[in-house]
Amino acid sequence: MARQGLPPLFEDWFASKGWQPHPHQISMLQRSDAPCTLLIAPTGGGKTMAGFLPSLVDLADAPHDGLHTLYISPLKALAADIKRNLRTPVEEMGLAIRIEDRTGDTSSTRKKAQRVDPPHILLTTPESLALLTSYEDAPRMFRGLKRVIVDEIHALAESKRGDQLMLALARLHALCPQMTRVGLSATVDDPDDIARLLAKHPDPCDIVMADPGPEPDISMLRTQEPPPWSGGGAAYSIPAVMDLIKAHNTTLIFHNTRAQAEIFFHNLWLANEDALPIGIHHGSLDRQQRERVEAAMVRGDLRAIVCTGSLDLGIDWGDVDLVVQVGAPKNVKRLVQRIGRANHRYNAPSKAVLVPANRFEVIECVAALQAVQAHDLDGDKRAPGPRDVLCQHILLRAASGPFDSDDLFAEMTSAGAYADLSRLEFDGCLDFCATGGYALRAYDRWQRLLQRPDGAWQLRDPRAASRIRMNAGTIQDTDKLKVRLQRSRGGKPLGEVEEGFAASLSKGDTFLIGGRIVRYEGLREMTVEVTRNAAKKPKIATFSGTKFATSTQLSQRILTLFQKADWPELPEHTRDWLHLQREVSKLPRPDRLLVESFPRDGRENICVYGFAGRNAQQTLGLLLTKRMEETGLAPMGFVSTDYATLIWGLDAVTDPAALFDPTQLREGLDGWLAGNALMKRTFRGAATIAGLIERNSTQGRKSGRQATFSSDILYDTLLKYDPDHLLMQITRQEAMSGLVDFSRIEEMLTRIEGRIDLVRTDHVTPLSAPLFLEVGKVFVAGEAEERLLAEESARVMQDAGLG
Repeated sequence: MARQGLPPLFEDWFASKGWQPHPHQISMLQRSDAPCTLLIAPTGGGKTMAGFLPSLVDLADAPHDGLHTLYISPLKALAADIKRNLRTPVEEMGLAIRIEDRTGDTSSTRKKAQRVDPPHILLTTPESLALLTSYEDAPRMFRGLKRVIVDEIHALAESKRGDQLMLALARLHALCPQMTRVGLSATVDDPDDIARLLAKHPDPCDIVMADPGPEPDISMLRTQEPPPWSGGGAAYSIPAVMDLIKAHNTTLIFHNTRAQAEIFFHNLWLANEDALPIGIHHGSLDRQQRERVEAAMVRGDLRAIVCTGSLDLGIDWGDVDLVVQVGAPKNVKRLVQRIGRANHRYNAPSKAVLVPANRFEVIECVAALQAVQAHDLDGDKRAPGPRDVLCQHILLRAASGPFDSDDLFAEMTSAGAYADLSRLEFDGCLDFCATGGYALRAYDRWQRLLQRPDGAWQLRDPRAASRIRMNAGTIQDTDKLKVRLQRSRGGKPLGEVEEGFAASLSKGDTFLIGGRIVRYEGLREMTVEVTRNAAKKPKIATFSGTKFATSTQLSQRILTLFQKADWPELPEHTRDWLHLQREVSKLPRPDRLLVESFPRDGRENICVYGFAGRNAQQTLGLLLTKRMEETGLAPMGFVSTDYATLIWGLDAVTDPAALFDPTQLREGLDGWLAGNALMKRTFRGAATIAGLIERNSTQGRKSGRQATFSSDILYDTLLKYDPDHLLMQITRQEAMSGLVDFSRIEEMLTRIEGRIDLVRTDHVTPLSAPLFLEVGKVFVAGEAEERLLAEESARVMQDAGLG
């Protein structure tokens, strides 16, 4: 029954701490019987206690046999942190409540015991929950479940892990119709959208909006030395960041990539003359090392922690009173989440400093600051639930016992992301799970389900259940591929590249590795085969970049910022740069596409300011150079950033409109995809999630080479004999997002509606100048690198009138 206030035992406990329960905590208690509630509260606002309070009160009132509350977190470390914090009130009030966690780190003995005798409150992750629903005894384990709490739901909503979770919740609801759902989040751009995702479709979901608390104290670092024109290391800021660390108790220093975090930590350590205790934390570190850093943070032993997204979410670590974001945040929601890590208290403003890594990032940081102040969070329209995750869920459901297809379809469409799933699409997934699909149904290994005479579906071989569980999950490994000279397979590799980059290459493309330029010849199993190339510059100038692309909304803010007459909010050096760009050429506009054309070093250059994000601009570079070749121009190479693509070649472009024909670009994309390994890489990911390819078996985990070999054969078979196979459909859909991000190019083309401004100048323009340094970064190597880069920078800026 819903309550009007706290029971005396809880009132006394709050009073003993000198606390008063927040209004939103009481509001959650009053809504304890509501089928679905989404709480949006600022970091430090006690939203975790608000989520658990109805469960603690309920369990204190009356004994409960078995599992009462299930808490789901995106991070194992977050579940462990919640367990530690939740046990404090339980022990201090003397409540007879068992709390345990269940993640990939939990022993198999403990997991078995939890299924036989579950605790009152179980803290787990989406992957572990999906596995729990796949056991034959799931109905018994969950029979008394009253409440499911999904923490940091915004983080799960943006990935296949979230889709997997919502299907598992639909299964739980079928087992426990009395179950209520609770979502907790601090940063949501569209609360109604998250509420629809959380609720059992088509039921409504209450939304509780907590008082947002004081505005964050957020600023941009300004140093006497201006940021460099390009690069992402922000080495210039080390002395200033060191001063910030000394002036605060504990500082979290966020980076967008692990590589940037490692470099910054190294430089920070070299500058740490006072030997302050400083740590580093990211997902690639050894588990024991991460745990040591986490323990030191909890104790308050560290003055600073250099980190990545591994600390984005709501872990309450020690006395953090400052957050530093190094590099442009790329996404306002992520920035707000990170800001909230400082002053993890409801009545204290979070304090954060943004550190632009280069000159253009100064503009992006100012735009992000303005977005935070305007409470304008970015977010993309949610895509329909992916069908590879749906296939995995069907197999997990079969592992738990026979099922009726009508019941399963109704269950799946009660999950918000799959509310619009058609019966035809569902039947296609069911047929794939049963037979492997048209081209594979002759093979025994993919005959996994059968239909009984009574119409119910079950596993053909009950022993397959363990293999299905062993391969469940939606997180895919990112393999590094060795690069070797062709015909020297036994020789020392030249280095490694990320698989995503290798998959985007076409035969003949040149790139830099180990200080030399090589020509891509092909991808053989898990090896990138290359030959030496005598070119002075690679065609694809660089494959390093930020992990995140600048969001569409943040890009629009930057373009709008450009339309002002002056920019008093910008440092003088950046303001002068933009004024000079306006004098020499134009500044890009939201409703038009700026294309600049100019000569330099005996070559013709065009710079396309699409503001579509790095992945989309990279794809645009590949497609435009292909179009230029088809129209008789002679492109030689390109480089891309989040906001522009620079292409150099032998001939000047006089009619850019011909290059941007949407139909021609789409056809060029289809041809490009057919000519490289990106489709095969995408297929492997979808086929692994859907259960067609098994990475794990009782004999051990397959190597990346083995998995690639299997998936390549399957891809080639389906392409030849069944090109409309379910997994081929999924592959085509997914290849258009991610690394390719063609939808952002389509958004750009829709935004400009054919309005293209071609500006011809006789030298490099101010806004294009930093892109030449992106090119310069990759062919200058050796001990004199910094000096040579400085000289190149000075020369380019002199050409652009910025010297």
